[in-house]
Amino acid sequence: MSASTSGPASGPSGPTRRSGLRRAAVESVSGLPRQFWWLWTSTLINRLGAFVATFLALYLTVERGYSASYAGLVAALHGLGGVISSVGAGVMADRLGRRPTMLIAQLSTAASVALLGFMTDPVAIALVAGLVGMASNASRPAVQAMMADIVAPKDRVRAFSLNYWAINLGFAISSTAAGLIAEHGYLALFLGEAALVLACALVVYRKLPESRPTTNAQGGADGGAGGPAPAPVSMRTVLHDGRFMTVVGLNLLLALLFQQAYVSMPVAMGQDGFSSTDFGLVIGLNGVLVVLLQIPVTRFIEHRSPALLLIGSALLAGYGFGLTALAGSVAMYAVAVTVWTLGEIINSPTQMGLVVRLSPLHGRGRYQGMYALSWSAASLTAPLLGGVVIDHYGADALWGGCAVVGTMAAVGYGVLLRGLSGRPGAGAVARGTADAGASAGAGASEPVA
Repeated sequence: MSASTSGPASGPSGPTRRSGLRRAAVESVSGLPRQFWWLWTSTLINRLGAFVATFLALYLTVERGYSASYAGLVAALHGLGGVISSVGAGVMADRLGRRPTMLIAQLSTAASVALLGFMTDPVAIALVAGLVGMASNASRPAVQAMMADIVAPKDRVRAFSLNYWAINLGFAISSTAAGLIAEHGYLALFLGEAALVLACALVVYRKLPESRPTTNAQGGADGGAGGPAPAPVSMRTVLHDGRFMTVVGLNLLLALLFQQAYVSMPVAMGQDGFSSTDFGLVIGLNGVLVVLLQIPVTRFIEHRSPALLLIGSALLAGYGFGLTALAGSVAMYAVAVTVWTLGEIINSPTQMGLVVRLSPLHGRGRYQGMYALSWSAASLTAPLLGGVVIDHYGADALWGGCAVVGTMAAVGYGVLLRGLSGRPGAGAVARGTADAGASAGAGASEPVA
């Protein structure tokens, strides 16, 4: 081909480029069931009201005048509540159904958050904060299980990515709004979150039918024509599923890394002489990048090897936090945040797709509950681990340890996912059943009274 022939086609015109971007945007959101979008809307509304957990420490130390140690204790109890509810809510999602579990969790969250705003006794505040942690984390397994129920296997990574995008968009808006609302009194934050959680529950009640798979009279699942009854799934089944529990353990390692952004990084920046404004700018970059990049990055990774994606995301997370040891300026901290945020963007939808793939159809709630437990456990233990390492060995040792942990997780994913598609035995059957059930969609759901 001559140079003259190739020259005019070297770059797309403006209208062509815009048309391509518009087509990519449409493809990113098309083909998903209507029920998914109501679930997505409920998630966004819920995260728009996520005021209290973000500003709880400031409320206790500034508004109430309690010590930093007491604020840390309350935060730990909030995390402990999430640990307790994760598994129990997963069992409820399988036994009672996804929709009732979400409604119970959301109504309990609204009531406990509003109650917390009126508590003045330190013991009462700590106890109610634990209840808030239990209630606010209880809907997570049901939401993820319902998403797996109603979205076809080929679209799950995209669906989980869109849901994660809604979480971060809501958080970015709520964090900004909460600061303005707090100027008029912290009680408004508690009551505002309670009101938005009630709005979320209203969406679930009015727009989301139950999606839990049912067993027909012939023993088949979801209206299938006969066949053996599905094997019962208990928490013992989950704990004895070695491959899935390894996924939970590897996710715990990564969750411990990501939690350092909100626990250890502000401490390290303070020790280096940076202000709270500097930290706000740096950590705000994480939310901006997720909102801007989550959907285009997901389009790029959607049909690529989950093993390579999880290995790469673990390395980006580990070495992104490792770069913090070299940070001597706000710009370098921003570079480190950018690296581990890319790991977060890749990991979240890919990891959720793997969890669903390994979960049996009639045990999705329990499996999602155990997966959620890894995040709750990380939120409880990360502040303690980070603080101990910084106090005894310094911040640079912590960031170097993060790089080691990221490498360990990458190696673990490589070993775990080798030959996953050919896994013999019950796990492979479970994955096939799960995918078949998701393909059936909401039409296989039990009727809503």
